[in-house]
Amino acid sequence: MCGIVGYIGEKDATPIVLNGLKKLEYRGYDSAGLAVLENGHIEVRRDAGKLERLAALVQESPLHGQVGIGHTRWATHGEPNAGNAHPHLGMTGDVVIVHNGIVENYLELKEELKEKGAVFTSETDTEVIVHLIERSLMTGKTLEEAIRCALLRLRGAHGIVVLSKDEPDKIIAARIGNAGGVVIGMGDGEMYIASDLPAILEHTRKMVFLESRQMAVVTRAGARISTLEGEPIPYEVQTISWDPVSAEKGEYRHFMRKEIHEQVRSLTDTIAGRVDFDHGRINLPKLNLTPALAQRIERIYIIACGTAAYAGMVGKVLIERIARVPVEVDIGSEFRYRDPIINENTAVLAISQSGETADTLAAMEEAREKGAVLWAIVNAIGSQAMRLADGFISMQVGPEIGVASTKAYTAPLVDLYMLAIHLAEQRGEINEWERKGLVSDLRLVPDLAGRCLDREGEVEIVAQALVEARSALYLGRGVNMPTAYEGALKLKEISYIHAEGYPAGEMKHGPIALIDGDIPVVVIAPQDPWYEKMFSQIEQAKARGGQVIAVATEGDKRISAAADHVLWVPETPWMLSPVTTVIPLQMLAYHIAALRGLDIDQPRNLAKSVTVE
Repeated sequence: MCGIVGYIGEKDATPIVLNGLKKLEYRGYDSAGLAVLENGHIEVRRDAGKLERLAALVQESPLHGQVGIGHTRWATHGEPNAGNAHPHLGMTGDVVIVHNGIVENYLELKEELKEKGAVFTSETDTEVIVHLIERSLMTGKTLEEAIRCALLRLRGAHGIVVLSKDEPDKIIAARIGNAGGVVIGMGDGEMYIASDLPAILEHTRKMVFLESRQMAVVTRAGARISTLEGEPIPYEVQTISWDPVSAEKGEYRHFMRKEIHEQVRSLTDTIAGRVDFDHGRINLPKLNLTPALAQRIERIYIIACGTAAYAGMVGKVLIERIARVPVEVDIGSEFRYRDPIINENTAVLAISQSGETADTLAAMEEAREKGAVLWAIVNAIGSQAMRLADGFISMQVGPEIGVASTKAYTAPLVDLYMLAIHLAEQRGEINEWERKGLVSDLRLVPDLAGRCLDREGEVEIVAQALVEARSALYLGRGVNMPTAYEGALKLKEISYIHAEGYPAGEMKHGPIALIDGDIPVVVIAPQDPWYEKMFSQIEQAKARGGQVIAVATEGDKRISAAADHVLWVPETPWMLSPVTTVIPLQMLAYHIAALRGLDIDQPRNLAKSVTVE
């Protein structure tokens, strides 16, 4: 959620930090600030609201220096105002800190520090950390030692970056648990720190990712990494291949629309290098799946949150149908609290765009403790989920900036389809003819997605008809039941229209009471094994005066005659149909929100990466 950027080198740190924070706006925030080491003392500027306010503050009262740190805050303790914004200075003004995460024991630490004379100027939990560091410095400890002492007293998960005017040649960063990433960018005579890659990609692609309970002392010449206890750790520098230009909007007004239209490319990249069309085989070498392991697996749990969980629901249908392995889908925040039944014959598959989702990571750790095989489908290279897993599948969609996920939903659908085929072959559950047929269908996916996007003008017309709606009901069955959930989520996320996704077969068990002339009913009804059942839902909704918007296969005259509006999709193999049926729903939500004049890329109260529980 919160964003961190740091710089040490020979350039002016202020524009570098501000620009880096701008690249992290997609994470969500309600205040921002920066601190720069200027002529032997620390200067801080911070304010509530968007980065424009901070930039104006800096313009009115400039600050210049070659070492700086910045932060965008999403409030957890204390309201979003200038006093609670990061960075936080200590009482002496000698030490300043930015922080992601929640100090779970901050109240007891705060009382202890107040008894020792500490004066608090904010309502945040973060401020206890800078006071703890200062208290240790007063005893004669070095900055490194003081930070270690402070961090070892914290409960919870954290990403922390610290500056001191008394040791101006370094920035110290640390990570504890899964409160978000801490990445070190390696330059030539300069170094960068960030909570996520887009902040520093324009400066360097050589990165070092901190693991939990690691601390980095960063100087202009490089980084020294150790455990929180001080044990030196060798590290690997990874080269990131993402082009920083791809994190820009380009010709599009919003990142979300850009990312919707990038799905042809992202789906192509998802398939590329993994599908052997000549032999009808799937290659997922990073998954580390052997025939012996495949035979051993008795059950799979898919754990995820939000959009990723809906992708997991599609995956359940695919894996059970193709590989004949029982699958359960669990919301990450619920999984570890119900003491799931897991053993060494269980595979736990986590799905996360950022790879840093706190609830998903906690569920992975629970599964690890119980002896499960851990897999992950992630987008962010080097993320914590990727490193925790025994094997992984990379989404390969590039940066996704818009808070409402689009291309990072459709790519996992294809990843799960490929996983199901690969697992089925390894288990001997599929014959060569069946396997080749399923693999061959993947050839169609990018073109089918493109044909959906070509109909955007038609979707916009439907959006104009629905822009005044106050509530909507989305219905789906079978492999497209999750499409109803995802379509409803997109609408509520960015248009603020209440929307509810429902299994269509459950309509008569409650939701049918809502249907009247004022509530749009979106019915996902492609020509798949559930088509006749879905057509019946259309007739029932129309019989009660409902306004029906159908997602249907091109040329379907029955639905054209029955529905008020149709969002057409090309004929698609039914197991891949969630890829095409969701695209018009993404566009529908986008255009409704655009017509309502809303902040589409940064909807209120939401963040791209949910790194606290």
